[in-house]
Amino acid sequence: MTQKWPPSRDFSRGELIADGLVHAVGLAIALIAGGFLLASAAGKSDAGEYAAFLVYVAALVTVMSVSFAYNLWPQTPMKARLRRFDHAAIYLLIAATYTPLTVQLPDKQLATGMLLLVWAGAGAGMALKLLLPHRFDRLGVGLYLLLGWSGVMIVSPLVDAIPPMSLQMVIAGGVVYSAGVIFYVLHRLRFQTALWHAFVVTGAGLHLIAVAGLLADRA
Repeated sequence: MTQKWPPSRDFSRGELIADGLVHAVGLAIALIAGGFLLASAAGKSDAGEYAAFLVYVAALVTVMSVSFAYNLWPQTPMKARLRRFDHAAIYLLIAATYTPLTVQLPDKQLATGMLLLVWAGAGAGMALKLLLPHRFDRLGVGLYLLLGWSGVMIVSPLVDAIPPMSLQMVIAGGVVYSAGVIFYVLHRLRFQTALWHAFVVTGAGLHLIAVAGLLADRA
């Protein structure tokens, strides 16, 4: 018999409130800062680059919205279905975050290859979560990390293509995401979900700063 992972437990009212507050902050950041980012990019980027920013913001808002709905939904059959989309959406955000960064590369062949790689990986991860729920979850965590750090393959050209601050925020966000996995697996720890999601929101915020930094020096 397949063991369900991660194991479920009942959360206290305080834990649910803390998790709700973290999600509310994340969703507010995605909506407000994402809106400002798109407004700024409208006058500072061409159509292709703006499309990349739009994909990123749409994915960020989607992830925060789905996660908010799933984690605060009562224990009903719908919650199990929302879990699939919540876990699949993480792959979506990883690929979408790489998109506006990768299009900055002057070597368009390299940029296209990297985008195909991360989106193919994200597609495989989303299919795994949507079609085979509660199976291969440990593999899924490894795929999150592998896909998230796949950018090391283009770090050299990326250093020359994006502002130093953006690169620093990308790395910092990756470290925060990776550190948060510790809390993701500590299922019996009180306030575990709020702590894990706080790392997610912080990592997403750092990456949002990185993407916004692409426009910082433009007139």
